Amino acid sequence: MATTNPGTTARPASTQIDRRGFLAACSGAGFASALLPGVLFALAAEGQEKAPDGSPRTLRPITAELIDQAAALAGVGPFTADQVKMMLDGLNDQRTAITGIRALKLDNSVPPAFVFHPLPADTGNHDPNTEAWHRMPRFVRTLDSPPYKPTGNEPKAPTQIEDLAFSTVSQLAELLAWRKITSLALTQMFLARLKRYDPKLHFVITLTEERALAQARKADQEIAAGNYRGPLHGIPWGAKDLLAVKGYPTTWGAGGFEHQSFDEDATVVKRLDDAGAVLIAKFSLGALAMGDKWFGGRTRNPWNPNLGSSGSSAGSASAVAAGCVPFALGSETLGSISSPSTRCGCTGLRPTFGLVPRTGAMALSWTMDKLGPIARSAEDCALVLEEIFGPDGKDVSAANRAFDWPIYFDITAARIGYLKSEFDPPEPLKLEDAKPNETADEARARAKRNDDARIARARIDYDRRFLTAALDKLRAMGVNLIPVDLPALPFDAMVPLLTAEAAAAFDDLTLSGRDALLTEQGPEDWPNAFRIARFYPAVDYIQANRARTLAVRQMSALFEQVDIIVTPSTDRQLICTNLTGHPALILPNGFRGPDAPPPPAIDDGDHDDIGGPGTPVSLTFLAAHFKEAKLAAFAAAYQQATGFHLHHPRLD
Repeated sequence: MATTNPGTTARPASTQIDRRGFLAACSGAGFASALLPGVLFALAAEGQEKAPDGSPRTLRPITAELIDQAAALAGVGPFTADQVKMMLDGLNDQRTAITGIRALKLDNSVPPAFVFHPLPADTGNHDPNTEAWHRMPRFVRTLDSPPYKPTGNEPKAPTQIEDLAFSTVSQLAELLAWRKITSLALTQMFLARLKRYDPKLHFVITLTEERALAQARKADQEIAAGNYRGPLHGIPWGAKDLLAVKGYPTTWGAGGFEHQSFDEDATVVKRLDDAGAVLIAKFSLGALAMGDKWFGGRTRNPWNPNLGSSGSSAGSASAVAAGCVPFALGSETLGSISSPSTRCGCTGLRPTFGLVPRTGAMALSWTMDKLGPIARSAEDCALVLEEIFGPDGKDVSAANRAFDWPIYFDITAARIGYLKSEFDPPEPLKLEDAKPNETADEARARAKRNDDARIARARIDYDRRFLTAALDKLRAMGVNLIPVDLPALPFDAMVPLLTAEAAAAFDDLTLSGRDALLTEQGPEDWPNAFRIARFYPAVDYIQANRARTLAVRQMSALFEQVDIIVTPSTDRQLICTNLTGHPALILPNGFRGPDAPPPPAIDDGDHDDIGGPGTPVSLTFLAAHFKEAKLAAFAAAYQQATGFHLHHPRLD
């Protein structure tokens, strides 16, 4: 078979066996793209027999030549030589993941982790009373005089409006309800701060200034007339720019999409409009929801602007941390609320999958995408979630479940677990030894790997003190901590589910070559990941979904033993709970001292523990499905006892 890239040669005719002829015939019949996404792995298995004991065959490594042949048969490509070279490691890793799933030997009774809904969204597949029950008022109001005011002591007006830049939503809501400040003044102040600090932090894609000023004036008129809608009335906020807002671009942070727009607002935008909140900006996200690099640059961490803010909810977290907006909406598929909240010292709430409708949001993974708030406190996150949750009749994944806030939660009587293995000291560091006949280049490469390992361990060892202190603090608060651990399942091997769905969501980019417009083009970036995903076999995609069912079952069983789980904000639980759809609340847990390991010269975006002196660390709380109120109440109690969420960076 002729190859599609320069610099490669056809395989000898003797290796072109009957399987090859069958695949070619299927391709000629037009079946390749539907039936042969796994053709690469079939080609790699040629000539490899099972061992005498019947164990699985040892597959030969995937090569550039095999990629060329498989791509031609499957009707994708042609890929350039450089693109094929980038794909090699990822494809071999993908095959390793497939092997991990196959090793589970799934029982026939285990179904895939997705549900088919035969009814379209608008045929009654939702509760018609949704819009009524999901807007229960947060404040108790009195009728002493208009406007209706929340009960409690009358607050004092600030000396200057900018004194409120780092106030919580609840503090601002009280001032607005008592008419000590106006929404217009608050909105103008936050718009000014966005303009002042964006050149340094690069978190704004589009200011929605005209819309915001009109909303603020309307909020002031309504509050003055006694029509107070609740705690978000008149509060400025920002949206991650994967949420559609009519009249403004929705860029998804990606080159080639800078002028994209939609004719209807996202559901969550509509709901926040109904709550009286004031949208002032659309914030940056890494291109197509990966990382913190977008077509306009890299969003920065307010605590250390030499580093990125992480992502992909990069601008949302950076702007909240910088006191440029009281809250923002982000999204998470695999860490996009957790990671920037960790780096920027924010409080982020990733809801249960399906609690918040995603209508009008960019789709990356239909079975994993979630929308949630990033704010200054757990209570703020709850106040926002209270306004955006519940089905909308359009997102068929949205669940009709309650969210009751405020909630009384006695943490001393609750069953609080902690992931013991994640808090235990790590295994001793193992460095690479010199190999016989090692060349000078190999020795230098080995020395660098060892140096990198020492630096990484130093950061881990330093940050462990904050984890130990968190457990000590919880015990001092009267919490009885119960050691638990995650299910022993190959969670990493299920991650290709995400990239397969993402590749489908952006199929046209790969097939048309428009993926070249994306800013980042490295081995770990979307263009290469999408190409690799084209070779993920359909059978193995379904098998990974069946493994995901086991994960959901076992994690749900774990939450029958405990109400909340305390964990570091690490990859293992992050991957697990995003796959199982469990909610998480990420909050600041202290600040590194002057003795902290220094940050690297180059931020590769892969690690959240690199901030260096003066930067925040985080802690994560997990809960059972749809137990966000309990989760927020527990986190609020911890924040009241620690006060870490009250700190903010010095920007000038």
